[in-house]
Amino acid sequence: MKKSIVTPSRMKEDSELDLKLRPQFLKDFVGQEKIKEQLQIFIKAAKKRGDALDHVLFYGPPGLGKTTLANIVARELGVNINGTSGPVIERPIDLSAILSHLKEKDILFIDEVHRLNHVVEEILYPAMEDFKLDIMIGKGPSARSVKLELPQYTLIGATTRAGLITSPLRARFGIIIRVGYYNHEEMEKIVRRSATILDIEMEDKGGVEIARRSRGTPRVANRLLKRVRDYAEVKADGRISVNVAGKALEMLEVDEFGLDDMDKFILTTIVEKFNGGPVGLSTISSAVGEESDTIEEVYEPYLVQEGYLERTPRGRKVTERGYECLKLKKRSGKQGNLW
Repeated sequence: MKKSIVTPSRMKEDSELDLKLRPQFLKDFVGQEKIKEQLQIFIKAAKKRGDALDHVLFYGPPGLGKTTLANIVARELGVNINGTSGPVIERPIDLSAILSHLKEKDILFIDEVHRLNHVVEEILYPAMEDFKLDIMIGKGPSARSVKLELPQYTLIGATTRAGLITSPLRARFGIIIRVGYYNHEEMEKIVRRSATILDIEMEDKGGVEIARRSRGTPRVANRLLKRVRDYAEVKADGRISVNVAGKALEMLEVDEFGLDDMDKFILTTIVEKFNGGPVGLSTISSAVGEESDTIEEVYEPYLVQEGYLERTPRGRKVTERGYECLKLKKRSGKQGNLW
């Protein structure tokens, strides 16, 4: 069988499509009504005063629009945005190089801000609070401290692990916003909007089927929509009906609850190997062959949100609803151990 090769041009095309699907302004952003209302007020107030927007922290599960919101804030303010991520800023000199290139009221966006190096983070404190940067030049006895004045700028941080952000760093964000999962109605609007942008012929019920299996996550919805489109073009007449969507999603192993094979593997493993739990995260990680960080950031939030999995002081535990989802009956007997 001929292997499928992902060419650079195909990767570029997918990347361009993802950018095309991202809303550009708050009025185009579907869902998160409270967040949009808050941001509109904060942005208008900052523009009215002629000040830089206060530092912003977006936190929540991946794929919900934190990066998109950061870019929208920059457009609404009419300023430039410079993007990077926590692991990339390894040394204080890296941070100083980024900050020194900012202009008045510009935005510095740091994704995965919880992964900042501790030394870098400490230098960031005065840069956020006083707009001053203290850097050491030279080594040993000849080393000296140089204080650089920075323009008033806005730091926007995004994280999927708010609990890992240190208290001093968190305290320096004036605006802290949790981005949550989207409801079914919002997901349907997102799928319809994306189908229109991508010029995909889709029946309303086909869009509903994709939306309800998208885990309340726009990134997942857009990914599934593109793959269902591929299925419709090859196996049908190109039109996404509810029947075509159902067959395509079945092929992708996304069930009626929006759970994929790894979601079900995690739940099944806890049930079959640990009698439903409670069981520790590291043990689950070893049992399913997936990184514990990935389980905690990508899979667990949705499973907990939907009531399939419970986090207890002793570990993770499959709920009654989780058993029903797996079509299994709960066995009586000794519970699984933490280790």
